Amino acid sequence: MRCPFCGEAETKVIDSRLASEGNAIRRRRECLSCGERFTTFETAELVFPRIVKNDGSREPFNEDKLRRGMLRALEKRPVNIDDIELAMSRIKRRLHTCGEREVPSRLLGEWAMDELRELDEVAYVRFASVYRSFQDVNAFREEIERLQALPPELKRRQLSLLPGRRHEKDP
Repeated sequence: MRCPFCGEAETKVIDSRLASEGNAIRRRRECLSCGERFTTFETAELVFPRIVKNDGSREPFNEDKLRRGMLRALEKRPVNIDDIELAMSRIKRRLHTCGEREVPSRLLGEWAMDELRELDEVAYVRFASVYRSFQDVNAFREEIERLQALPPELKRRQLSLLPGRRHEKDP
């Protein structure tokens, strides 16, 4: 691994530990030439299935595109970035374990909505409104009613979508 400071090829690993729920190894390195320290991450290179868009076109899975969509829905919401990264990891794990060479974009969107529903109901409705192309207020109302009808065990501890209402798990 080349030193990012001086470009020297000789570095030594001074510490290694698991990262990202054991899906990566974090290595602390020191350059043998300039003595600077830096961190690298090692992950397995896995091939994701291709994503089949609604128009029939196919494209490689783009993690950044999915993350941007989820972050846009979560904008200004009280959700920890670590929880967002765990949700992304779960979606990527589902992609790897589905065993398919191609996955419909609709399925990927549903997985993202599942994760957002667990993280924050407001973000879920934001994402769903764009993803499902809500045309009017009634579409929003119907989605909120579907959320409210979920059994309590499917609702995680989070801020309520409607002011003054609490989930049954809230103190």
